[in-house]
Amino acid sequence: MTPAARLAAAASVLDSIAHSRQPAEVVLKAWGAANRYAGSKDRRAIADRVYKVIRARGRLVWAMGGREDGRALVIGSLSLIDDLPLDEIELLHSGEGYGPRPLSKQERGRITSAPGELPGWVAAGLPEFVVEDFKITFGDRWTEEAHELMAPRAPIDLRVNLAKTTVAGVEAELVEAGLSPQRTPWSAAGLRMSAEPPPNVQALEAFKQGHIEIQDEGSQVACWLTGVEPGMTVVDYCAGGGGKTLGLAMLGQPVATKAAVAEAPAAPVAVWSPVGGDGQGAVVQPKPKAKPVEMGVRLFAYDVVQKRLDNIRPRLTRAGVSADLRLLGQNGGGVEDLVRQADVVLVDAPCSGSGTWRRRPEDAWRLKPAEVERLHALQVQILGRAAELVKPGGRLVFVTCSMLRGENEATADAFEENNPAFSPVPVAEALKAANLTDAARERLGELAEGHRLRLSPASTGTDGFFAAVYERTA
Repeated sequence: MTPAARLAAAASVLDSIAHSRQPAEVVLKAWGAANRYAGSKDRRAIADRVYKVIRARGRLVWAMGGREDGRALVIGSLSLIDDLPLDEIELLHSGEGYGPRPLSKQERGRITSAPGELPGWVAAGLPEFVVEDFKITFGDRWTEEAHELMAPRAPIDLRVNLAKTTVAGVEAELVEAGLSPQRTPWSAAGLRMSAEPPPNVQALEAFKQGHIEIQDEGSQVACWLTGVEPGMTVVDYCAGGGGKTLGLAMLGQPVATKAAVAEAPAAPVAVWSPVGGDGQGAVVQPKPKAKPVEMGVRLFAYDVVQKRLDNIRPRLTRAGVSADLRLLGQNGGGVEDLVRQADVVLVDAPCSGSGTWRRRPEDAWRLKPAEVERLHALQVQILGRAAELVKPGGRLVFVTCSMLRGENEATADAFEENNPAFSPVPVAEALKAANLTDAARERLGELAEGHRLRLSPASTGTDGFFAAVYERTA
């Protein structure tokens, strides 16, 4: 493909993303599948252009006089991001072959006019309606937080499965595969790799053997704050993709040592679930009573979507751990046998996902104020229902991957007002749990506000997360 044809393709993909709820990555893959003539270098160049535009979307829309179509945004990016002069931009818009049509008078005028002073939200790269929220939360640091959330590409974080192997062992595996992993600063089970070039993690032998999972370090920290230990009854109330389910399951297993890894059998551990067979023809009963076990945890993972639960099952098998996967009723039904039985309940509540905008910047421009209000109300409802499962003396951990007070602090405030039977647990106490580094206990302890902790790309180098920790005292 010519450089001009790549620009036309990028504009087309951007229009498809604007009219879809799918992640940009999925839309790009679909475009590549439908246009087999595009080689790997073409697809990479198109993807790079698309993500450049999405990350700078607010600034580009402003520069192009409010136009939001893919063509206008690509033209704006050539001027404002690539700093190309008008004559070079016009050469790329000759209308020849598969390239974009020539610039209009209006387009030419937009990229040659002085931009003027940018409004704060445009300069920060955030949707306008979240700026006030950021200012309240971060004060004078709000622009730094916004930049780190929207501009840089996030690294690839891995969680080492300590039930099967060791961090040092995986480090050696990845180095042998030609990669350069680094230890994560807060999670003692984490490794980090650069996203440039993006590694194909799922093709690695370490992944196939269940030695690693892709999981942001902030998500790992949220798991460790639960304080799960072997022998506990644990509930992952909103399992979703299952990342935290796998982390919690690992916490209930003996930690692997070099000797244990060398003697470990190669065969995977079969996974049993009350919402589906184990793939070996076993008869499965709905909602059986969990039986006490000598080691591990009694882990229950709930979700309202059956497909999500089905997707967790092979991941558990690969990791060599188990969990009871249960379909949660739309009104919270299906948990009656666990009321006041759980030592730990983790509620990774549905949220805007604004803490992951550095990974999915397109979601920033899809979010609307009404959606934040809806999610807050849903979080309050879910957290109240999940709290019923915590036994006296048990721990409840509320987590979101959001940066917004309208979801995080607002939901925690509402829960505390409506649930006097729960008392705050200082984050400093939760940080005593296993799999956190000494640096984490110091730095995250400094960032904590009592029983609440906020992580962000700027402050901790992780995705944005919020956590609040409680104990049932009555």
